[in-house]
Amino acid sequence: MKLIQLLTLTTLLCAPLALAQSAQQEVFGEHYYQTHQIQSSLTESGDDYSFLVVGDWGRNGHFAQRSVAKWMDIAAYQFDAEMIISTGDNFYDNGVASVNDPYWQSSYETIYHGPHLFIDWYVVLGNHDYRGNWQAQIDYSAVSRRWHMPAQYFDKLITLEEGGTVHLVFLDTSPLNPDYQHEAKYQETQRQDSKAQLAWFEQTLQRNTDADWTIVIGHHPLYSSGKRYGKTSAVRGVIEPLLEEYEVDAYIAGHEHDLQHNKPAGSRVEHFVSGGGSEIRPVAQREFTAFAQSSAGFAVVRVNQQQFTLEFINDKGEVIYQYVLDKSRESAQ
Repeated sequence: MKLIQLLTLTTLLCAPLALAQSAQQEVFGEHYYQTHQIQSSLTESGDDYSFLVVGDWGRNGHFAQRSVAKWMDIAAYQFDAEMIISTGDNFYDNGVASVNDPYWQSSYETIYHGPHLFIDWYVVLGNHDYRGNWQAQIDYSAVSRRWHMPAQYFDKLITLEEGGTVHLVFLDTSPLNPDYQHEAKYQETQRQDSKAQLAWFEQTLQRNTDADWTIVIGHHPLYSSGKRYGKTSAVRGVIEPLLEEYEVDAYIAGHEHDLQHNKPAGSRVEHFVSGGGSEIRPVAQREFTAFAQSSAGFAVVRVNQQQFTLEFINDKGEVIYQYVLDKSRESAQ
């Protein structure tokens, strides 16, 4: 019995090292990237600021997590991505215990090991992250050069090459979601000061009304063509009024394990879901659906002063959806 226990302990201790060694054995050179390309029909501008968006990914490489990570690396190379955004649920099912949790290695560091994934990751918390030590995900920013979560909510102002600006606002939507008020497993979300976050959110939007593009990132979608269709009204009632009042261009979420673009009638905000980082779920065509597919994958976003472009890439490296928002066309209408 003692021998079996010793072997089991040795296996557990060596697993992260074995994963790291396996990752190190994969060496990507120029030939690899020339023979692995994403076929996009959209014209690239030399002034584009590009980033990737992935969500709901942390599953130790299971489901489609590894294949999504592979094509994220290729996309980051091909589209010269400046950053990666995570829409939350970074570690299933119950978050991480600390900054030393082995999950950091087995589900993040050794999965997203491609050379072009070592750019800045800007990360929000999901509901599953609140089932563990959510503060550890903030603290990991001091451990990892690429992991950035300075607080539960924060913003970033990007200056484009031609002089325009993109304002990214990162929300912590679990404390803002009234649906969690009576769920025991999410009581930690309700101990946060949601009123303070909403006040900060409005002040942050007010402070940057002259930005060329305002993009808000959160975990919970306000409209869904997937599993939670018809069940998002509570959190929508909290967040949407500010999106509309301050003319936010796009709201990008996760939570739903698929890829979506929703265009509700009467709204100027483009609603996207990029939650296909590993496991997937069914979707359906709804009254506001512009696109929805039960597919693993991620989004590539490219922005210049006039255009916002979003493409969904699946876990086979195929472009499955393209959308262009052109401000010059909008102003001419």
